[in-house]
Amino acid sequence: MHNKYHTPTTELYTRMQDEDVAYMERALDLGRRGRGRTSPNPMVGAVVVNDGEIVGEGYHEAAGRPHAEAVAIAAAGDAAEGGTLYANLEPCDHRGRTPPCTESIIDAGIDRVVVATYDPNPESGNGVETLEAAGVETDVGTLDDAAASLNEVFLTRVREGRPFVVSKAAVTLDGKIATKTGSSQWISNRESRRFAHELRDRYDAILVGSGTVLADDPRLTARLEDREARNPVRVVLDPALDVPLDAALFSEPGEVVVATLEANRDGRGEKLDALRERDDVDVVFVPGRDVSVLLSRLAERSITSVLVEGGAAVNWSFHARGLVDKLQFFVAPKIVGGRDAVPVVGGDGFDSIDDAVRVSDVSVERLGDDVLITGYPNGRPATWPATEEE
Repeated sequence: MHNKYHTPTTELYTRMQDEDVAYMERALDLGRRGRGRTSPNPMVGAVVVNDGEIVGEGYHEAAGRPHAEAVAIAAAGDAAEGGTLYANLEPCDHRGRTPPCTESIIDAGIDRVVVATYDPNPESGNGVETLEAAGVETDVGTLDDAAASLNEVFLTRVREGRPFVVSKAAVTLDGKIATKTGSSQWISNRESRRFAHELRDRYDAILVGSGTVLADDPRLTARLEDREARNPVRVVLDPALDVPLDAALFSEPGEVVVATLEANRDGRGEKLDALRERDDVDVVFVPGRDVSVLLSRLAERSITSVLVEGGAAVNWSFHARGLVDKLQFFVAPKIVGGRDAVPVVGGDGFDSIDDAVRVSDVSVERLGDDVLITGYPNGRPATWPATEEE
Protein backbone atom coordinates (compact mmCIF):
# COMPACT_ATOMS: atom_id res chain seq x y z
CA MET A 1 0.00 0.00 0.00
CA HIS A 2 1.38 3.40 -0.93
CA ASN A 3 0.47 6.62 0.86
CA LYS A 4 2.68 9.62 1.45
CA TYR A 5 0.24 10.79 4.13
CA HIS A 6 0.99 7.96 6.53
CA THR A 7 2.66 9.54 9.54
CA PRO A 8 3.67 8.34 13.00
CA THR A 9 0.90 10.47 14.52
CA THR A 10 -1.81 7.96 15.40
CA GLU A 11 -4.53 10.58 15.75
CA LEU A 12 -3.79 12.09 12.33
CA TYR A 13 -3.51 8.68 10.69
CA THR A 14 -6.84 7.55 12.17
CA ARG A 15 -8.56 10.74 11.09
CA MET A 16 -7.28 10.38 7.54
CA GLN A 17 -8.38 6.76 7.45
CA ASP A 18 -11.86 7.81 8.54
CA GLU A 19 -11.93 10.45 5.83
CA ASP A 20 -10.85 7.92 3.22
CA VAL A 21 -13.66 5.58 4.27
CA ALA A 22 -16.26 8.36 4.18
CA TYR A 23 -15.27 9.55 0.72
CA MET A 24 -15.01 5.99 -0.59
CA GLU A 25 -18.52 5.28 0.70
CA ARG A 26 -19.66 8.26 -1.34
CA ALA A 27 -17.87 6.88 -4.41
CA LEU A 28 -19.61 3.52 -3.92
CA ASP A 29 -22.99 5.22 -3.58
CA LEU A 30 -22.37 7.07 -6.83
CA GLY A 31 -21.27 3.87 -8.56
CA ARG A 32 -24.56 2.17 -7.62
CA ARG A 33 -26.43 4.73 -9.70
CA GLY A 34 -25.19 2.93 -12.81
CA ARG A 35 -26.63 -0.42 -11.71
CA GLY A 36 -28.09 -2.29 -14.66
CA ARG A 37 -26.80 0.24 -17.19
CA THR A 38 -23.01 -0.14 -17.42
CA SER A 39 -22.71 -3.70 -18.76
CA PRO A 40 -20.27 -5.00 -19.85
CA ASN A 41 -18.36 -2.38 -17.86
CA PRO A 42 -18.18 -2.27 -14.06
CA MET A 43 -20.03 0.20 -11.85
CA VAL A 44 -17.70 3.00 -10.80
CA GLY A 45 -18.13 6.19 -8.82
CA ALA A 46 -15.50 8.86 -8.23
CA VAL A 47 -15.07 11.81 -5.86
CA VAL A 48 -12.51 14.63 -6.01
CA VAL A 49 -11.62 16.25 -2.67
CA ASN A 50 -9.50 19.34 -2.04
CA ASP A 51 -8.88 21.07 1.28
CA GLY A 52 -11.37 18.78 2.97
CA GLU A 53 -14.25 19.54 0.59
CA ILE A 54 -15.81 17.62 -2.27
CA VAL A 55 -15.15 19.69 -5.38
CA GLY A 56 -16.33 17.21 -8.00
CA GLU A 57 -18.01 13.83 -8.29
CA GLY A 58 -19.52 11.55 -10.90
CA TYR A 59 -20.26 8.01 -11.95
CA HIS A 60 -20.11 5.84 -15.06
CA GLU A 61 -23.60 6.01 -16.55
CA ALA A 62 -23.35 3.49 -19.38
CA ALA A 63 -20.90 1.69 -21.65
CA GLY A 64 -19.49 4.19 -24.13
CA ARG A 65 -20.16 7.14 -21.81
CA PRO A 66 -17.36 8.96 -19.94
CA HIS A 67 -15.84 7.07 -17.03
CA ALA A 68 -16.51 8.17 -13.46
CA GLU A 69 -13.05 9.68 -12.94
CA ALA A 70 -13.34 11.87 -16.02
CA VAL A 71 -16.81 13.05 -14.98
CA ALA A 72 -15.65 13.94 -11.46
CA ILE A 73 -12.56 15.75 -12.72
CA ALA A 74 -14.58 17.74 -15.23
CA ALA A 75 -17.00 18.73 -12.47
CA ALA A 76 -14.10 19.84 -10.25
CA GLY A 77 -12.41 21.93 -12.93
CA ASP A 78 -9.35 23.82 -11.70
CA ALA A 79 -10.17 22.81 -8.11
CA ALA A 80 -8.96 19.28 -8.91
CA GLU A 81 -5.31 20.41 -8.94
CA GLY A 82 -3.52 19.25 -5.82
CA GLY A 83 -6.55 17.27 -4.67
CA THR A 84 -7.34 13.64 -3.95
CA LEU A 85 -9.48 11.41 -6.14
CA TYR A 86 -11.44 8.48 -4.70
CA ALA A 87 -12.66 5.67 -6.96
CA ASN A 88 -14.03 2.23 -6.11
CA LEU A 89 -12.05 0.63 -8.95
CA GLU A 90 -8.55 1.14 -10.29
CA PRO A 91 -8.57 3.83 -13.02
CA CYS A 92 -8.19 2.39 -16.50
CA ASP A 93 -4.96 2.87 -18.45
CA HIS A 94 -6.09 2.07 -21.97
CA ARG A 95 -7.78 3.91 -24.77
CA GLY A 96 -11.05 2.38 -25.90
CA ARG A 97 -14.30 4.19 -26.56
CA THR A 98 -13.13 6.69 -23.96
CA PRO A 99 -9.63 8.09 -23.14
CA PRO A 100 -7.54 6.54 -20.33
CA CYS A 101 -8.64 7.73 -16.90
CA THR A 102 -5.01 7.86 -15.82
CA GLU A 103 -4.43 10.52 -18.47
CA SER A 104 -7.27 12.65 -17.10
CA ILE A 105 -5.97 12.30 -13.54
CA ILE A 106 -2.40 13.25 -14.42
CA ASP A 107 -3.45 16.18 -16.63
CA ALA A 108 -5.68 17.52 -13.84
CA GLY A 109 -2.71 17.71 -11.45
CA ILE A 110 -4.26 15.43 -8.84
CA ASP A 111 -1.74 14.58 -6.10
CA ARG A 112 -3.27 11.45 -4.61
CA VAL A 113 -5.60 8.66 -5.72
CA VAL A 114 -7.40 6.33 -3.30
CA VAL A 115 -8.71 3.13 -4.90
CA ALA A 116 -10.88 0.45 -3.30
CA THR A 117 -9.67 -2.47 -5.43
CA TYR A 118 -7.54 -3.27 -8.44
CA ASP A 119 -9.18 -3.82 -11.82
CA PRO A 120 -8.74 -7.53 -12.68
CA ASN A 121 -9.40 -6.98 -16.39
CA PRO A 122 -6.02 -7.22 -18.19
CA GLU A 123 -7.42 -5.05 -20.98
CA SER A 124 -7.70 -2.13 -18.55
CA GLY A 125 -3.95 -1.80 -18.17
CA ASN A 126 -2.03 -0.98 -14.98
CA GLY A 127 -3.60 2.23 -13.78
CA VAL A 128 -1.97 2.37 -10.37
CA GLU A 129 1.47 1.67 -11.81
CA THR A 130 1.08 4.41 -14.42
CA LEU A 131 -0.09 6.93 -11.83
CA GLU A 132 2.83 6.18 -9.52
CA ALA A 133 5.28 6.48 -12.40
CA ALA A 134 3.86 9.97 -13.01
CA GLY A 135 4.40 10.96 -9.37
CA VAL A 136 0.81 10.50 -8.18
CA GLU A 137 0.57 8.91 -4.73
CA THR A 138 -1.79 5.93 -4.59
CA ASP A 139 -3.52 4.06 -1.80
CA VAL A 140 -5.32 0.79 -2.65
CA GLY A 141 -7.60 -1.23 -0.40
CA THR A 142 -10.10 1.12 1.26
CA LEU A 143 -13.46 -0.73 1.48
CA ASP A 144 -12.23 -3.40 -0.95
CA ASP A 145 -14.86 -5.94 0.19
CA ALA A 146 -17.69 -3.49 -0.47
CA ALA A 147 -16.20 -2.67 -3.86
CA ALA A 148 -15.97 -6.36 -4.79
CA SER A 149 -19.59 -6.90 -3.74
CA LEU A 150 -20.76 -3.97 -5.86
CA ASN A 151 -19.03 -5.38 -8.95
CA GLU A 152 -19.59 -9.09 -8.33
CA VAL A 153 -20.93 -9.45 -11.87
CA PHE A 154 -17.87 -7.82 -13.42
CA LEU A 155 -15.42 -9.78 -11.26
CA THR A 156 -17.07 -13.10 -12.13
CA ARG A 157 -17.09 -12.34 -15.85
CA VAL A 158 -13.36 -11.57 -15.79
CA ARG A 159 -12.46 -14.45 -13.48
CA GLU A 160 -14.66 -17.18 -14.97
CA GLY A 161 -15.13 -15.94 -18.54
CA ARG A 162 -18.89 -16.46 -18.27
CA PRO A 163 -21.94 -14.53 -17.09
CA PHE A 164 -22.73 -14.13 -13.40
CA VAL A 165 -25.69 -16.44 -12.62
CA VAL A 166 -28.43 -15.55 -10.13
CA SER A 167 -31.01 -18.19 -9.19
CA LYS A 168 -34.25 -16.40 -8.33
CA ALA A 169 -37.43 -18.10 -7.15
CA ALA A 170 -40.67 -17.47 -5.29
CA VAL A 171 -41.22 -20.43 -2.95
CA THR A 172 -43.59 -21.55 -0.23
CA LEU A 173 -42.47 -22.48 3.27
CA ASP A 174 -42.40 -26.12 2.17
CA GLY A 175 -40.15 -25.34 -0.79
CA LYS A 176 -42.66 -25.44 -3.65
CA ILE A 177 -42.90 -23.15 -6.66
CA ALA A 178 -46.26 -24.52 -7.87
CA THR A 179 -49.05 -26.80 -6.66
CA LYS A 180 -49.65 -30.26 -8.08
CA THR A 181 -51.94 -28.68 -10.69
CA GLY A 182 -49.28 -26.15 -11.74
CA SER A 183 -50.89 -23.17 -9.99
CA SER A 184 -48.23 -20.61 -8.97
CA GLN A 185 -49.73 -17.11 -9.24
CA TRP A 186 -49.14 -15.60 -6.89
CA ILE A 187 -46.91 -17.30 -4.32
CA SER A 188 -45.10 -14.09 -3.36
CA ASN A 189 -46.67 -10.79 -2.34
CA ARG A 190 -46.71 -7.45 -4.12
CA GLU A 191 -43.53 -6.18 -2.46
CA SER A 192 -41.60 -9.29 -3.52
CA ARG A 193 -42.90 -9.08 -7.09
CA ARG A 194 -41.89 -5.42 -7.27
CA PHE A 195 -38.36 -6.32 -6.13
CA ALA A 196 -38.27 -9.17 -8.66
CA HIS A 197 -38.82 -6.62 -11.42
CA GLU A 198 -35.93 -4.59 -9.98
CA LEU A 199 -33.77 -7.67 -10.48
CA ARG A 200 -34.92 -8.03 -14.08
CA ASP A 201 -33.97 -4.40 -14.67
CA ARG A 202 -30.56 -5.01 -13.08
CA TYR A 203 -29.31 -8.07 -15.00
CA ASP A 204 -28.53 -8.53 -18.68
CA ALA A 205 -30.65 -11.61 -19.34
CA ILE A 206 -33.49 -13.62 -17.83
CA LEU A 207 -33.67 -17.37 -18.40
CA VAL A 208 -36.55 -19.85 -18.09
CA GLY A 209 -37.39 -23.28 -19.41
CA SER A 210 -40.01 -24.13 -21.99
CA GLY A 211 -42.17 -25.65 -19.27
CA THR A 212 -42.49 -22.27 -17.55
CA VAL A 213 -43.44 -20.62 -20.84
CA LEU A 214 -46.05 -23.28 -21.65
CA ALA A 215 -47.54 -23.14 -18.15
CA ASP A 216 -47.54 -19.37 -17.47
CA ASP A 217 -46.90 -17.65 -20.82
CA PRO A 218 -44.78 -14.95 -19.11
CA ARG A 219 -43.67 -11.73 -20.80
CA LEU A 220 -40.29 -11.82 -18.99
CA THR A 221 -40.01 -8.04 -19.02
CA ALA A 222 -39.09 -5.53 -16.33
CA ARG A 223 -41.96 -3.30 -15.23
CA LEU A 224 -41.27 -0.58 -12.67
CA GLU A 225 -43.66 2.02 -11.33
CA ASP A 226 -41.19 4.83 -10.63
CA ARG A 227 -38.97 4.80 -13.73
CA GLU A 228 -38.48 3.33 -17.17
CA ALA A 229 -37.08 -0.18 -16.88
CA ARG A 230 -34.56 -1.91 -19.09
CA ASN A 231 -35.83 -5.20 -20.45
CA PRO A 232 -33.35 -8.06 -20.18
CA VAL A 233 -32.56 -10.37 -23.07
CA ARG A 234 -35.11 -13.19 -22.78
CA VAL A 235 -33.55 -16.66 -22.91
CA VAL A 236 -35.72 -19.78 -23.11
CA LEU A 237 -34.42 -23.34 -22.91
CA ASP A 238 -36.50 -25.15 -25.50
CA PRO A 239 -34.85 -28.50 -26.33
CA ALA A 240 -37.81 -29.83 -28.33
CA LEU A 241 -38.89 -26.46 -29.78
CA ASP A 242 -42.21 -26.71 -27.96
CA VAL A 243 -42.73 -22.99 -27.32
CA PRO A 244 -45.38 -21.60 -29.71
CA LEU A 245 -44.57 -18.67 -31.95
CA ASP A 246 -47.41 -16.66 -30.43
CA ALA A 247 -45.98 -16.90 -26.90
CA ALA A 248 -46.02 -13.56 -25.06
CA LEU A 249 -42.24 -13.37 -24.78
CA PHE A 250 -41.97 -13.07 -28.58
CA SER A 251 -44.33 -10.10 -28.68
CA GLU A 252 -42.36 -7.85 -26.32
CA PRO A 253 -39.64 -5.46 -27.52
CA GLY A 254 -36.06 -6.63 -27.21
CA GLU A 255 -34.02 -9.69 -28.03
CA VAL A 256 -34.99 -13.32 -27.47
CA VAL A 257 -32.53 -16.23 -27.41
CA VAL A 258 -33.99 -19.68 -27.99
CA ALA A 259 -31.60 -22.38 -26.81
CA THR A 260 -32.30 -25.79 -28.29
CA LEU A 261 -30.47 -29.07 -28.84
CA GLU A 262 -27.56 -29.34 -31.24
CA ALA A 263 -29.47 -32.13 -32.95
CA ASN A 264 -31.97 -29.56 -34.19
CA ARG A 265 -29.35 -27.51 -36.05
CA ASP A 266 -29.93 -29.20 -39.40
CA GLY A 267 -33.62 -29.60 -38.84
CA ARG A 268 -36.34 -28.01 -40.88
CA GLY A 269 -39.87 -27.07 -40.08
CA GLU A 270 -42.20 -24.13 -39.95
CA LYS A 271 -41.30 -23.15 -36.39
CA LEU A 272 -37.52 -23.32 -36.72
CA ASP A 273 -37.59 -21.50 -40.06
CA ALA A 274 -39.83 -18.80 -38.58
CA LEU A 275 -37.51 -18.31 -35.63
CA ARG A 276 -34.47 -18.04 -37.88
CA GLU A 277 -36.19 -15.42 -40.02
CA ARG A 278 -36.91 -13.06 -37.13
CA ASP A 279 -34.38 -10.28 -36.56
CA ASP A 280 -35.10 -10.15 -32.82
CA VAL A 281 -34.68 -13.90 -32.22
CA ASP A 282 -31.36 -15.73 -32.01
CA VAL A 283 -31.43 -19.54 -32.09
CA VAL A 284 -28.56 -21.13 -30.16
CA PHE A 285 -27.76 -24.83 -30.48
CA VAL A 286 -26.38 -26.51 -27.35
CA PRO A 287 -25.00 -30.07 -27.15
CA GLY A 288 -26.58 -32.37 -24.60
CA ARG A 289 -28.50 -29.73 -22.63
CA ASP A 290 -25.15 -28.42 -21.34
CA VAL A 291 -25.91 -25.09 -19.67
CA SER A 292 -22.20 -24.31 -19.29
CA VAL A 293 -21.95 -24.23 -23.08
CA LEU A 294 -25.01 -22.01 -23.20
CA LEU A 295 -23.36 -19.57 -20.77
CA SER A 296 -20.34 -19.45 -23.06
CA ARG A 297 -22.60 -18.67 -26.01
CA LEU A 298 -24.25 -15.87 -24.01
CA ALA A 299 -20.84 -14.48 -23.02
CA GLU A 300 -19.98 -14.23 -26.72
CA ARG A 301 -23.00 -11.91 -27.01
CA SER A 302 -21.57 -9.63 -24.26
CA ILE A 303 -24.14 -10.86 -21.74
CA THR A 304 -22.46 -10.54 -18.33
CA SER A 305 -25.28 -11.67 -16.03
CA VAL A 306 -28.22 -14.07 -16.16
CA LEU A 307 -31.24 -14.17 -13.86
CA VAL A 308 -32.48 -17.77 -13.82
CA GLU A 309 -36.18 -17.96 -12.99
CA GLY A 310 -36.64 -21.71 -13.36
CA GLY A 311 -38.56 -23.94 -13.31
CA ALA A 312 -37.45 -26.84 -11.21
CA ALA A 313 -35.53 -28.80 -13.87
CA VAL A 314 -33.77 -25.66 -15.09
CA ASN A 315 -32.80 -24.71 -11.54
CA TRP A 316 -31.31 -28.17 -11.02
CA SER A 317 -29.31 -27.99 -14.25
CA PHE A 318 -27.47 -24.92 -12.93
CA HIS A 319 -27.11 -25.95 -9.27
CA ALA A 320 -25.97 -29.48 -10.15
CA ARG A 321 -23.06 -28.06 -12.18
CA GLY A 322 -22.06 -25.48 -9.58
CA LEU A 323 -22.95 -22.64 -11.93
CA VAL A 324 -25.08 -20.55 -9.56
CA ASP A 325 -23.15 -17.60 -8.18
CA LYS A 326 -25.94 -16.07 -6.12
CA LEU A 327 -29.43 -17.10 -5.09
CA GLN A 328 -32.36 -14.95 -4.10
CA PHE A 329 -35.37 -16.87 -2.85
CA PHE A 330 -38.57 -15.05 -1.94
CA VAL A 331 -40.14 -17.26 0.73
CA ALA A 332 -43.87 -16.77 1.29
CA PRO A 333 -45.69 -17.87 4.48
CA LYS A 334 -47.75 -20.49 2.63
CA ILE A 335 -47.81 -24.27 2.59
CA VAL A 336 -49.25 -26.16 -0.38
CA GLY A 337 -48.15 -29.71 0.42
CA GLY A 338 -48.46 -32.66 -1.92
CA ARG A 339 -45.81 -35.07 -3.16
CA ASP A 340 -46.61 -33.99 -6.71
CA ALA A 341 -46.27 -30.26 -6.06
CA VAL A 342 -43.34 -28.68 -7.91
CA PRO A 343 -40.15 -28.20 -5.84
CA VAL A 344 -37.93 -25.17 -6.34
CA VAL A 345 -35.08 -27.46 -7.48
CA GLY A 346 -36.00 -30.67 -9.33
CA GLY A 347 -33.83 -33.10 -11.24
CA ASP A 348 -32.23 -36.19 -9.74
CA GLY A 349 -30.90 -34.44 -6.66
CA PHE A 350 -27.76 -35.36 -4.77
CA ASP A 351 -27.34 -38.81 -3.22
CA SER A 352 -25.76 -37.59 0.01
CA ILE A 353 -26.32 -34.59 2.22
CA ASP A 354 -22.55 -34.16 2.10
CA ASP A 355 -22.90 -33.39 -1.61
CA ALA A 356 -25.59 -30.76 -1.09
CA VAL A 357 -25.01 -27.24 -2.32
CA ARG A 358 -23.81 -25.17 0.62
CA VAL A 359 -24.83 -21.53 0.69
CA SER A 360 -22.66 -18.96 2.47
CA ASP A 361 -22.87 -15.24 3.30
CA VAL A 362 -26.60 -15.59 3.86
CA SER A 363 -28.69 -12.49 4.50
CA VAL A 364 -32.39 -12.18 5.28
CA GLU A 365 -34.73 -9.29 4.50
CA ARG A 366 -38.42 -8.80 5.22
CA LEU A 367 -40.69 -7.80 2.34
CA GLY A 368 -44.06 -7.50 3.98
CA ASP A 369 -44.91 -11.02 5.16
CA ASP A 370 -42.42 -12.55 2.72
CA VAL A 371 -38.77 -13.19 3.50
CA LEU A 372 -36.03 -12.65 0.92
CA ILE A 373 -33.09 -15.01 1.46
CA THR A 374 -29.91 -14.06 -0.38
CA GLY A 375 -26.79 -16.21 -0.40
CA TYR A 376 -23.79 -17.38 -2.38
CA PRO A 377 -23.65 -21.11 -3.21
CA ASN A 378 -20.02 -20.95 -4.27
CA GLY A 379 -18.87 -18.13 -2.03
CA ARG A 380 -18.64 -14.49 -3.00
CA PRO A 381 -16.46 -13.51 -5.96
CA ALA A 382 -12.92 -13.21 -4.69
CA THR A 383 -11.94 -9.69 -3.74
CA TRP A 384 -9.10 -8.57 -5.94
CA PRO A 385 -5.92 -8.18 -3.84
CA ALA A 386 -5.67 -4.92 -1.92
CA THR A 387 -1.99 -4.79 -2.85
CA GLU A 388 -0.02 -6.43 -5.60
CA GLU A 389 2.16 -8.15 -3.02
CA GLU A 390 -0.72 -10.07 -1.40
